[in-house]
Amino acid sequence: MMSTLTLRLPLYFRLLRLHRPIGSVLLLWPTLNALWVAADGHPPAYIVAIFAIGTVLMRSAGCAVNDYADRDFDKHVKRTQDRPLTSGQIAPWEALAVAAVLALVSFLLILPLNSLTKWLSVAALFVAGTYPFMKRFFAIPQAYLGIAFGFGIPMGFAAIQGHVPPLAWLMLLANVFWSLAYDTAYAMVDRDDDIKIGIRTSALTFGRFDVLAVMLCYAAMLGIYAWIGYARHWSVAYWAGWAGALGCAAYHYTLIRDRDRMRCFAAFMHNNWLGGILFAGLAAHYASTGL
Repeated sequence: MMSTLTLRLPLYFRLLRLHRPIGSVLLLWPTLNALWVAADGHPPAYIVAIFAIGTVLMRSAGCAVNDYADRDFDKHVKRTQDRPLTSGQIAPWEALAVAAVLALVSFLLILPLNSLTKWLSVAALFVAGTYPFMKRFFAIPQAYLGIAFGFGIPMGFAAIQGHVPPLAWLMLLANVFWSLAYDTAYAMVDRDDDIKIGIRTSALTFGRFDVLAVMLCYAAMLGIYAWIGYARHWSVAYWAGWAGALGCAAYHYTLIRDRDRMRCFAAFMHNNWLGGILFAGLAAHYASTGL
């Protein structure tokens, strides 16, 4: 029994994308933004730990559900045809079982938090679990992904403040635009395969305006954060981070403008830096002002 499990652990590791942490990081940055803003720069360490661990667990569970939903489609996409579930190395029921265990552990993590956070976690689980099926009929599933990837924002405010203010929903909206930007760049990598198998993506929906759409989404995301920073009188430290994020978005334009697959993928991966620099500016603001 133990030897069989040991042999399958590397397969589960790949199923959960633990060898590719970019997805977890893209969830983590907006969640940390929310915790820092909600707590005026001083979130309790245990809450930060709960959300950081929960982010990794729920992203991993989402990957397992995504592979289950796409197991027949992924066979026809060069980038995904060797995934453990698609290639038959693990059974579909195993993917669902692993996802269920991770979701349960995630819920156990938030037991010390208030009831509003627990109820929001149920909504977050529903959105994360249904996202993989949106590609069947929703023209821009990346917008739905933005909600799934940003649900740590209202949960973070709920955990810290006991309610979800309008600011939290505004930050969630910014995350929807950011997800649309980086996941459209990601979808541009698989454009030809997606056309063949009939998957709906924002890259296909935007068509020849895909590059423009990506840059407009970056502009909307950074515009929202600029308005928040201006309205809350954030310091120059924050604006330095914001300017760095703007520079990242401009760099991404140079990568995606020719629609080269590998450069589009590089733009997607580089969003880790965009999110990290923006958070660094936000954290530096609170550290420098004490507010």
